[in-house]
Amino acid sequence: MKYEVVTTRAGARAVRSLEAGEVMHPGVGPLIEAERLYVRQSRLGARLLEAARDRLVVFDVGLGAGSNALAARAESERVTAAGAARLELVSFERDLGALELALAHGAAFGLEDESAAAARALLAGGLHETTRTTWRLERGDVLEALGRQQASPADVIFWDPYSSRANPELWTIAAFSAARRAAGARCTLFTYSASTATRVAMLLGGWAVGAGDGTGDKTETTAAAVEVADLARPLDRRWSTRLARPDVPLPSDAPPDAAARARAAPQFGDGAPG
Repeated sequence: MKYEVVTTRAGARAVRSLEAGEVMHPGVGPLIEAERLYVRQSRLGARLLEAARDRLVVFDVGLGAGSNALAARAESERVTAAGAARLELVSFERDLGALELALAHGAAFGLEDESAAAARALLAGGLHETTRTTWRLERGDVLEALGRQQASPADVIFWDPYSSRANPELWTIAAFSAARRAAGARCTLFTYSASTATRVAMLLGGWAVGAGDGTGDKTETTAAAVEVADLARPLDRRWSTRLARPDVPLPSDAPPDAAARARAAPQFGDGAPG
């Protein structure tokens, strides 16, 4: 078996990948982290009500045990106001073993009754639909799959693959550039990583970058957006000064002038607080 169920320090049940050696949603566990870090931060419920179109598209990068997707789906199903946008939820994943294991443990992972039926349908046929939500699976290489999404650009992206140690290709400038090309005009992106290398990769990938809410042991995560005005706490010139250090951590595909280019990002211009 590639996965096992473990108990976090907070007492929550979570899935651990034996190959990657990493626990999905460590600390507070998958149910709480999915709600706090991804659904609440993205203002998903409010955006479904405010959407100018009849649908809101969410890319769930790193389906894993399904926690983020299920939390987004539950939020959509709770919205009953007339005229609210439907949620088009697209989950990207190569290996479905974590979701299969989570289904076997049901309640511990929020997989009961209708949610469990939706997950089983996704596993069986790659699609589940209700009057409020379409949930679709894109299986295989994430970056190739993102390249096929231009016809349906993302309004929100949950970026939750394994860490750069276990999955380095998804924390590069190339990866965040691919995400940017698949993003809509007011897209926002949220991830658990707050590393300088991740934030530089985002800046050079064409995103405005800000601090995200803390979760578990992390005091801070990262939020990104197409428009800096859509960030609650954009990084400012004080943060960018760390990029002048000779030992600044950089993404694996960083060019020689990566730090200088990141410091010259538009959000650090004369109008940025300093």
